[in-house]
Amino acid sequence: MSTTADLVVALKAELKASGLTYAALAERLSMAESSIKRMFSANGDLPLSRIDAICHALGLDFADLARKVADSQPLLQQLTLAQERAVVADRQLLMVAICVMSQMSLAEILASYALTEADGVRCLAALDRLGIIDLRPGNRYHLKVAKGFRWLPQGPVMAFFRKEVLQDYFAGGFDGESEMLTVVHGEIGRGLAAAFRDRLTRICQDFSNQHLADQKLPASQRQPFTLVIGMRSWLMPALKQMQRTGEGV
Repeated sequence: MSTTADLVVALKAELKASGLTYAALAERLSMAESSIKRMFSANGDLPLSRIDAICHALGLDFADLARKVADSQPLLQQLTLAQERAVVADRQLLMVAICVMSQMSLAEILASYALTEADGVRCLAALDRLGIIDLRPGNRYHLKVAKGFRWLPQGPVMAFFRKEVLQDYFAGGFDGESEMLTVVHGEIGRGLAAAFRDRLTRICQDFSNQHLADQKLPASQRQPFTLVIGMRSWLMPALKQMQRTGEGV
């Protein structure tokens, strides 16, 4: 759907919500009702100047209409390879991207990390251009990725995590308060594996939702945690080396 078509759909919704008929709108715009109907038809031509006039008739700011259109767009489940490469190419941008995935405000990012306000704004603008966020006045933003968002499994960001993050993460003792590390091996039915994966995905979403809910707490009552969940068809090398090959059985 084109941008103009999205705006037309949003305008129709605004007309319905306000109880304004095509006839009443036509009167306000000094146009024929048939012309209004034609503009709002599936094949109608609605230039931006006319959209602005309709917004004025509705008492609606064009920026607010555009924001509603942006909010209604499907959220991204993954980025493209080009988007990920652009994020990884700039270390500051990668850091800010990770922060906005947790929906941290610019003020929170600046308070937590050695980043100037100018650099923070630059990174937000870059994420806006990449289609990851919708940047709004006052350096607020609308995140355009879904709750179940995943980096590309073999993409640049996961390559960065494998090279620079995982070793440091798993080097910890996992013996602190509320910490744990468990490795479970087993053989289960193929259909059940997908069910377990979906349950683990819901746990990740619960963690993300709790993070958002706890943003209202004072910083002194919050503690950073990183949840890493993985599941794959795999056998550790120590066991694989001892597997029977089936010969002589």
